[in-house]
Amino acid sequence: MKIAVVNDLKIALHALTHIVNGIPNVTLAWTALDGVEAVAKCAADRPDLILMDLIMPNMDGVAATREIMRKTPCAILVVTATIEGNASRVFEALGAGALDAVETPRFEQSLDGSGGDRLRAKIEQIRRNQGITHKHSRPAFSAITNSSTAASATSVVLLGASTGGPQALATVLRSFKPPFDFAVVIVQHLDTAFIGGFRKWLAHETGLNVLPATAGDRITAGNVFVASSDRHLQLTSGGVFVESDQPLDALHRPSVDSLMLSAATTKLFGVAALLTGMGRDGAAGLLALKKSGWATIAQDAATSVVWGMPGAAVQCVAAEQVLAIDQIGHAIQVALTRKLKPRHV
Repeated sequence: MKIAVVNDLKIALHALTHIVNGIPNVTLAWTALDGVEAVAKCAADRPDLILMDLIMPNMDGVAATREIMRKTPCAILVVTATIEGNASRVFEALGAGALDAVETPRFEQSLDGSGGDRLRAKIEQIRRNQGITHKHSRPAFSAITNSSTAASATSVVLLGASTGGPQALATVLRSFKPPFDFAVVIVQHLDTAFIGGFRKWLAHETGLNVLPATAGDRITAGNVFVASSDRHLQLTSGGVFVESDQPLDALHRPSVDSLMLSAATTKLFGVAALLTGMGRDGAAGLLALKKSGWATIAQDAATSVVWGMPGAAVQCVAAEQVLAIDQIGHAIQVALTRKLKPRHV
């Protein structure tokens, strides 16, 4: 795996290259001090992954990500020093095509080996994702047993997204004018350190009430819930959130498949949609929901930043509709008015 590092701070550049050079079977492709240099070097020697800083002279990380994804697309991981000050830029970069974001390890920790664990984990996750994109395995899942057996009367909208997801999710949610009579549950592939900022950003962008999906809480109509921990989010028939470490070998934590497969074993009903993203997380879950009587939608290739997750759903015939992103919100509401209920008892 070839990795490039883009950062205008020499000490951060040193720390990141030290970490990269210490990962087995990984080579440093090149380094760049700003976005302009990164775009040019990527065009000349496209790596497997770019570690992209956000705040840089000449061209920042958002603009560089946008240019690279337009000209010579490759995997990009945002590596930023601060979360609070850069939250909006992080989500802009994710919308432009970055896969995820992680905090920059401190220099002294990179040297003694005590830092950079989250970065290494992200790199390994991306490497695995690139390696299994075309495989067709179904994640292991066991139905949830819970003392709440009565089905929730609240209709549910399940949304899964990854690369390009923040903007896509905002587009869909803007179609829902409060007060709406259904609950929305989202799994967005994103480092947990950024999830709090993501919820605030999404609330600001849409004007909706965006809450963390907390284990033990029940879904309520008119609210948007976001998976907010590094454990899998699942639902019971009573519409109660639970968290689980199973399946242990899932590429993403939380995974879209885990949420959707859990819902497919319940008496809940609603609509599920897979939006832009790399890999195939959610395809098996969407297919299970379709077989259970849910309405299912996949974002089309033309409006997806990466047509991996929705493309996998289309490939396995899990999506009843394949729509442009600006059509999905309306289609969800139309499907809900038909009160589609699961066929299984």
